[in-house]
Amino acid sequence: MTNKINYLVRFFAFLLCIFCVEVASHETPVALLSVVERELGYYSLDWTFSSSRNQQAPSVEWPSACKQRYAALDCGNTPLLGEISLPQIGEEYSAAVVQIKYLNKPGQSFTLSGANRSFVLTANGRLPWQQVAASYVPLGVEHIMLGVDHLLFVLGLILLVKGTGNLIKTISSFTLAHSLTLAAATLGWVGVPEDAVNAAIALSIVVLAVEVKKYRGGEPCLSARIPWIIAFGFGLLHGFGFSGAMTNIGLPAENLPLALLFFNIGVEIGQVFFVFLVFAIYYSHRNLEIKFPFWAAPAGIYGAGAIASYWFLSRFALLLA
Repeated sequence: MTNKINYLVRFFAFLLCIFCVEVASHETPVALLSVVERELGYYSLDWTFSSSRNQQAPSVEWPSACKQRYAALDCGNTPLLGEISLPQIGEEYSAAVVQIKYLNKPGQSFTLSGANRSFVLTANGRLPWQQVAASYVPLGVEHIMLGVDHLLFVLGLILLVKGTGNLIKTISSFTLAHSLTLAAATLGWVGVPEDAVNAAIALSIVVLAVEVKKYRGGEPCLSARIPWIIAFGFGLLHGFGFSGAMTNIGLPAENLPLALLFFNIGVEIGQVFFVFLVFAIYYSHRNLEIKFPFWAAPAGIYGAGAIASYWFLSRFALLLA
């Protein structure tokens, strides 16, 4: 177990050096296309972007009956029906949301990703569950894999837990907690300021780094005895962070429960993959008998705390601006 902890801490340091360089560590760039019906068969088009890195509108392939002219779409005297495709999604943007507003009926919203770049617009507006899954599961995986602060917290839990059974219990507790707050915030039952949540998430990593340092130093550490309680408490906080991505991506009202479910499934797939990746690297390291300097292990702990502290101070400064 000692060798395991030593290695994982070194991996922790390696991960920090590569990825932990930005305060905004889990941006999910999304493009929003608003399609507004002005009269039968005639629509205005407007793009907005959640990311400042790129403001170039992705190309759109419309049904054959429709012709785009600059910021307008002309479908003649027929409704907008058929396949709509955004072939560039998954390159500059993680996702695109297409919101359609009609004159005489409720609007519709569709989310596209690199794994699902088109949808078929039908009269009733509902999508099969397979298409909802194809849109939202990849977005959930991408969000957790880009969320370095969330992954660092999971890695801290691994460093703090003894035994496979306790690890499963701890990760499950974290999963349950952030699933609850993700659903509550996304459905509008609870509202929390995004900047405050991001600052608190960074602080949770600082607290966990201190607990890991105590545990490794042989000091009394309550969180090492009941890590699932710590995981559940901070998991509630991290769920609010996940909900920010859902707000940016957009949820179709007609497919809301399924969209939320599949996004959360994607998050869990990414989280489980990360845990297996950590242990795969650990066993590879053990078999290769790679030696690190004696100072590598404590450097990882102090590095985690230092970078998370920087994140916290930087994010907290945004609250005071």
